[in-house]
Amino acid sequence: MNVLNHKIDFTVILSVSKANPNGDPLNGNRPRQNYDGYGEISDVAIKRKIRNRLQDMGESIFVQSNDRRSDSYESLRDRAEGNEELKKLMKGKGMGDQFAQEACAAWMDVRSFGQVFAFKGEKSGVSIGVRGPVSIHTATSVAPIDITSMQITKSVNSESGKERGSDTMGMKHRVDHGVYVLNGSINTQLAEKTNFTKEDAEKLKQVLVSLFENDASSARPEGSMEVHKVYWWEHSSKLGQYSSAKVHRSVTVKPTTEEPKDFSDYEIHLATLEGLEPEILDGL
Repeated sequence: MNVLNHKIDFTVILSVSKANPNGDPLNGNRPRQNYDGYGEISDVAIKRKIRNRLQDMGESIFVQSNDRRSDSYESLRDRAEGNEELKKLMKGKGMGDQFAQEACAAWMDVRSFGQVFAFKGEKSGVSIGVRGPVSIHTATSVAPIDITSMQITKSVNSESGKERGSDTMGMKHRVDHGVYVLNGSINTQLAEKTNFTKEDAEKLKQVLVSLFENDASSARPEGSMEVHKVYWWEHSSKLGQYSSAKVHRSVTVKPTTEEPKDFSDYEIHLATLEGLEPEILDGL
């Protein structure tokens, strides 16, 4: 098996135009912001999009969303027990390592991001954690974002045979414009444990280039989220020539105007790291 034997770092530059990239359920589903007004997209939301794109590519995914489910299993436990080898291991004791290896072989998201398998039961209970090699940071906007809120109405009956009810009022929020930077890394020591391969890394790179394809919704209309650049550094060793923090800092994005309205209003600068050149890919 061609297990990944060199560290990888990556940076993705993406833009948002009149969309809600990641609503905060604790704040009326408004786009996420930090206390300084900069926009954020959580690592969990990014991983969801990566999983969805991997499913589109035909990969087997353990953590599936209900609207993208590609099998008949209604829970994670059902999906785990649907694997006959894992079902047998869940009944045994001291099978943690073997269980983890089988799960990593079965699902790409498990060997990429890791997974906690915690299922109750006297005969088939299990509590096993898998640490994945792929780490994803929270994406943060280059400049503070402006959020536009719009009041909307719903003027339909939910059921037939009843008088039409009064209009229901609601709110919809969006970021009119924003450029975000997303960083991530792949750890080789953890890749060895989950059998994350060079081929898996290539698939992840393809996913990052097309991250928002087939991801449209009312909050994110088609074309409102766009990947512009992907920087992909492959180190020459397991530990890497530089720390991930230094590699990620080598890419800086700055607005060239006081009120940027378009991606062309930004300047990208790539600092030179001796002995380490990134592969630079345009978004799809």
